[in-house]
Amino acid sequence: MKTLQHTFQLKPYLRGFHLIEREIDQNMPELKNIEAGIVHIFIHHTSAGLTLNENADPTVRGDFERHFNKMVPENMDYYQHTIEGSDDMPAHIKASLLGSSVSLPLSNGKLLTGTWQGVYLCEHRNHAGGRKITITVMGD
Repeated sequence: MKTLQHTFQLKPYLRGFHLIEREIDQNMPELKNIEAGIVHIFIHHTSAGLTLNENADPTVRGDFERHFNKMVPENMDYYQHTIEGSDDMPAHIKASLLGSSVSLPLSNGKLLTGTWQGVYLCEHRNHAGGRKITITVMGD
């Protein structure tokens, strides 16, 4: 069994939910050489997350953003961690709710997602830079 690992930076994204499989494929072409395995995708940040969800209808991504903003609003008077801006503490909470990694099966060099599934970068900051991702692959 081979183990591959690569760390790279995503391009900066606006606040919201963004499909990132294209960037994963571009930054880790070695995936094409794996017949079967597991891909673990990890984000090195506490104010952005990763999730797997609907990839066909872009309105889903907007609905996610609106729902998370209602569920975890900015400017709450009980937030103490506010020095980096009103979006910072809510971003940490949202990132914890979604998580910092996803694991997926890999088959014949492709992520084995469902028909309507895609990997999202969940960007919760208004002015974030590019996010660092590490991909670890175990397979043959």
